[in-house]
Amino acid sequence: MWELVGISLSWWLVSLSGVMMPGPVSAMAITEGTRRGPVAGPLVTVGHAAAEAVMLGLLVLGMNRVLQQPAVVGAIGILGGAVLAWMGWGIAGAAWRNRLDPPAGAAGRSAGRSLVRAGLLTTVANPYWLLWWATVGAAYFVRFTRFGPLAVAGLFFIGHISLDLGWNSFLALVVGAGRGKIPARAFRVVLGGCGVFLIGMSLYFVYSGVNFLTR
Repeated sequence: MWELVGISLSWWLVSLSGVMMPGPVSAMAITEGTRRGPVAGPLVTVGHAAAEAVMLGLLVLGMNRVLQQPAVVGAIGILGGAVLAWMGWGIAGAAWRNRLDPPAGAAGRSAGRSLVRAGLLTTVANPYWLLWWATVGAAYFVRFTRFGPLAVAGLFFIGHISLDLGWNSFLALVVGAGRGKIPARAFRVVLGGCGVFLIGMSLYFVYSGVNFLTR
């Protein structure tokens, strides 16, 4: 019992350190929180959680060794970098043209789907997310399997996703609550900064991907 408590606390602290580290998903939560308000955080997290559910399935199938292969990580780095560059360019361009609001007609279910898709794409585009799950995540997964499927589903997976949800919701809430109170210029700076950040991450991912492929 106490061993499970210790493993769970350790896993949650390790997860929290990864969740709070600046990355594409955090940048997207801030970006869409600026444009669409606090609801962006949970919806971006849904897309992120979908990718992590697939990752959990791969771990169950014992695919972590395959996911660590340089060719796999390198290919994801290059393709993911291209996706992030496209997304970052669009965000930075919207800030430059002073288009803080979502496109006309982007409301309701359509807006929700676009936020979920953004969370999914920024997750799978990150090769270091893949490596993290294939190493750190896989190591903890093996430890949780000793306590049965409920421990894996509840303490391992849902515990991790809850931290993602809390952090992304917090980021979106902070910037979303300031809409109408903070000058539009400040929001343009935030939006532009997130776009530039994603472009910078894309270049880093492509560079890393090439290095993995040429090892």
